[in-house]
Amino acid sequence: MASAPKLLALSRLAFPAGLCAAYATYNSYESALTAQADAAKASGLTPDAFTDLKLIKKEKLTHNSYMLRFELPDGQPANLPVASCILTKASLQGPGDEQPKVVVRPYTPVSAPDAPGHLDLVIKAYAQGKMSKHMGELKVGDSLAFKGPIMKYPYSANTKKAIGMIAGGTGITPMLQVADAILANPADKTKVSLLFANVSEGDILLKDKIDAMAAAHPDRFRVHYVVDKPRWGGIFWKGGAGYVTRDMLAAHMPAASSGSDALIMVCGPPGMMAAVSGDKAQDKSQGELTGLLKAMGYSAQQVYKF
Repeated sequence: MASAPKLLALSRLAFPAGLCAAYATYNSYESALTAQADAAKASGLTPDAFTDLKLIKKEKLTHNSYMLRFELPDGQPANLPVASCILTKASLQGPGDEQPKVVVRPYTPVSAPDAPGHLDLVIKAYAQGKMSKHMGELKVGDSLAFKGPIMKYPYSANTKKAIGMIAGGTGITPMLQVADAILANPADKTKVSLLFANVSEGDILLKDKIDAMAAAHPDRFRVHYVVDKPRWGGIFWKGGAGYVTRDMLAAHMPAASSGSDALIMVCGPPGMMAAVSGDKAQDKSQGELTGLLKAMGYSAQQVYKF
């Protein structure tokens, strides 16, 4: 890529409108990056201590999932790097507990890193999940403790030609964080293929957003939905049915033969992880690559487990 001074000199020539527009797009993106870097000095979160944030909006997405918006202090952005998560903490007393216990769980925000004054989380409230159940019961005005960011996969533009994403349920959230960053950068030519698995059509989180991303970037972002139980026996369902299979992965993921040009990201419930890639190790390191991806010839270096 030409240097900024060279691009500036060239822009003074009588270039065709298309090239001028391309430079304007580049310049606009560079300006946005500079502004984001400056803003990063003032973040509403810190990785060193928990901060109480107030719930200011709660939206029900499905029968057991919610979008929760928490207010950041002084209108500051979260400025989370891609890809990273945050930690939530609460003192909770579950069935059989004699006294409350501190529970800490990671979540990936779905709001833009530079969104001023708030961060958004998508959660599924499980009856047996201490933190998710607690978060599902929060009311506007309640507070929850947050800490972060916690870096997961340090993404850089154009380091891969293609990224395949295999997500199940709320495992979509880190995928969207990465995909949003790629699509927001006109200089990033990475192509993204998302395979998103859920129990039913009604369980698909943020489908309108994902469909809009695919419509706006047809050459850079593709999505294939899979549900265990399509309605009406699947006669009107255009996606995949059942569990994620080898054939689905072969059709929608970059090939193992792509080598270092391709990366497969996986995030979902334990059953899906076990079948597709194997789960992470107990110490939260990547662990051994197993499952369908191993059988299809992918190497551990080609797979990242959130």
